[in-house]
Amino acid sequence: MQEFHYSDAGVALTRQFEGLRLAAYQDSGGVWTIGYGHTGPDVHAGLTITEPEAEALLRRDLAASEQCVNAAVTGAIAQHHFDALVDFTFNLGCTSLRRSSLLRLVNAGNLEAAAREFAKWVNVNGKPLAGLIRRRAAEAAMFCGEIHPQAL
Repeated sequence: MQEFHYSDAGVALTRQFEGLRLAAYQDSGGVWTIGYGHTGPDVHAGLTITEPEAEALLRRDLAASEQCVNAAVTGAIAQHHFDALVDFTFNLGCTSLRRSSLLRLVNAGNLEAAAREFAKWVNVNGKPLAGLIRRRAAEAAMFCGEIHPQAL
């Protein structure tokens, strides 16, 4: 299996949907978050960081998502498929990707059906969230090769 690296177009997609917040906040699911969507035990109320620190956290978090996708995908994919899957994994976590029918369809080579799976991942606490609907649509478009770096 070919090993991919997250492209500039993928990073732009992640930045676009995560936005940059230099002070910790609770996301729509109540999770403490900072920077470009960084979460974890190191994030708590009152925490602030600098833009370079946010960039370092983003790169570290993206590397983990990139590693997860490279390990989980066994089917043949192209860069745009990989980029969409990394953004999905960054947002939802490696466990969600590994347990998903999206991954099963990718690994089975059914990329057309896989593209439709993104739309199923739009709920927070059982309710659809407009921001996730937009993000999953953008990931699906990227997965289908419809988003190019200049479009972001």
